[in-house]
Amino acid sequence: MIQSSGRSRPKFQAVRVLLAMIIREMNTRYGRTWGGYIWAILEPVAMIALLSLAFGQFIHTPPVGDSFVIFYASGYIPFYFYSEIASATSSAVVFNKPLMHFPAVTPLDAVFARFLLSMLTLTVVAVIVYIGIGVLAGWPRGVDLKAVLVSLAAASLLGLGSGTLNCVLFPFSPVWMRIWMVINRPLFLVSGVFFTFESMPNQIQEILWYNPLVHVVGIMRTGIFPSYDADYVSLLFIFGLGLGCFVLGAYLLIRHRSFVTEN
Repeated sequence: MIQSSGRSRPKFQAVRVLLAMIIREMNTRYGRTWGGYIWAILEPVAMIALLSLAFGQFIHTPPVGDSFVIFYASGYIPFYFYSEIASATSSAVVFNKPLMHFPAVTPLDAVFARFLLSMLTLTVVAVIVYIGIGVLAGWPRGVDLKAVLVSLAAASLLGLGSGTLNCVLFPFSPVWMRIWMVINRPLFLVSGVFFTFESMPNQIQEILWYNPLVHVVGIMRTGIFPSYDADYVSLLFIFGLGLGCFVLGAYLLIRHRSFVTEN
């Protein structure tokens, strides 16, 4: 029978373990030079530029606002938050499996270490990208910083929730891992990154509404474009889904620690 460990750790020990794992993640994911961090900035910049150039050839004005760069940045940055965090946390336990043999290290430590490092890195990336776009293109007046932060927080929570749950589901069902990869491939195309929810036919809107990233992008655009009103957004839906997935994933990680760390 699969059992969980009932041992608790002093708080200072848990903090030390978490910090040590974050430093280890920094060294392995980004290396000891600035190259890894520069690439983390160049990747979203390149995607936003590509979208702006590609769609700018076919349409005269973006769906919202006057700048293609700002419009696509408002869609891609929150999607990038979700995608990177979900990917990082999904493989947290597998990547750190050799450390799971130490009693002081738990699967949730690995998840939190990757999540916190990704959050810090992505936040710096978003600030740099948005400042750069503001200097080059000029942001619309009346930007709502609160809505921008809510969007990024929702994207991060969804990434953490899905990643934590997949840390358990992937070892239990390799088939689910392949299904998840297939599901995520077209996710970029149906999350409102390069279109608005309102521009879709009513039948498509009814389906797209259940994609939480459509809501996340909608919140971001209400923050950046004062004239845009995303009345379809449900904070209860996206935060409830993200938190629910995380709580369930965390419970399963604790309950089935031995199975997850040995398979």
